[in-house]
Amino acid sequence: MSSLPNIEHSIAIPYQLRVLFTERAFEPANPLVRQLLCTKESGARRKAIIYIDEGVATANSQLVPQIEAYFQHHRADLNLRGIHLLPAGEPIKNETDYLKQIYAQIEDQKICRHSYLIAIGGGALLDTVGFAAATAHRGIRHIRFPTTTLGQGDAGVGVKNGFNFRGKKNFVGTFSPPFAVVNDFAFLETLPEKHLRNGYIEAIKVALIRDASFFEWIESNADALNRFDPDALRQLVHTSAQHHVTHIATSGDPFEMGSVRPLDFGHWAAHKLEQLSDFRISHGEAVAIGIAIDTLYSQNIGYLDAPSADRILALIKKLHLPTYAPELELQTSENQNATLAGLEEFREHLGGLLTITLLKQIGQRFEVHEMDTEKILQSIAQLPR
Repeated sequence: MSSLPNIEHSIAIPYQLRVLFTERAFEPANPLVRQLLCTKESGARRKAIIYIDEGVATANSQLVPQIEAYFQHHRADLNLRGIHLLPAGEPIKNETDYLKQIYAQIEDQKICRHSYLIAIGGGALLDTVGFAAATAHRGIRHIRFPTTTLGQGDAGVGVKNGFNFRGKKNFVGTFSPPFAVVNDFAFLETLPEKHLRNGYIEAIKVALIRDASFFEWIESNADALNRFDPDALRQLVHTSAQHHVTHIATSGDPFEMGSVRPLDFGHWAAHKLEQLSDFRISHGEAVAIGIAIDTLYSQNIGYLDAPSADRILALIKKLHLPTYAPELELQTSENQNATLAGLEEFREHLGGLLTITLLKQIGQRFEVHEMDTEKILQSIAQLPR
């Protein structure tokens, strides 16, 4: 047996999570992108590959030429090594073909750890490009341009990326903070109504677990949000992003080494519903249903009062988000409700003890480590149709 002492040393890794707000980032007179890419080393031209969601490129037909013109205008500092369009939506995260394409382009263009991968699009594209950036060369600088309300207020401002495997959402992934997140509000101008509304539910979620006054603001501004009033949209996105980033930065567990996930309120059922619907149900719609279930469950176990539960469900409905889907009635081969399997899958995803966030009141959460399946089924049966 060796008498040599063990070696232990704490390692502190400083990260800066930056979420920047702008409009029309690729107009030549807007200095933001050039300044971002030139933040670090001086001297060499900064190489970048840009990946764009096909749906975003179609809705913004001038985007590609605008980017080309921007990099040409700033060619003394910037070196564009390619613009590539990738399919929109969750299927891109189910196949490794697109991931392999990105790796090949990184190698072909000699992209190094001081170069940049820029992703412009919805959550699925941000996840795929972010995973490639985090794993190629063990980490390439990555800049996200979320183009949806959900991405700008929630998913796009976090420190995770994920890839689906065997039908399980985000089974593969890393914790890798982006170099920066740029919320360009101009992209919201061409966003379809469904995708505008999807971001509303993540704002409601963070209000429910952190900030009753923000929930009241959403209630008061529901009519403006239903009109997609630009000022209301921007305020919703900004406040939602601020709450998400603040939680990540101050919770003491940014890389989720523990089991408490308050930002996943309503998500255990949501992830399962997405899977059961073969992703027919969007993430935002699934989260709306999941929050409705856990709101009623919080009431049914004696914590959340009925008037508060009614307010939550009424706001979800007023913003034209669903509180029910027929997939909730699907049964397993053992004649069990298929949605309930989401609890164990969620526990596996968390690691360790099952931990579910519930509501004591609007703006105040608590955690439980087990759930009563009969109460869950009761809550599902009570959902507004």
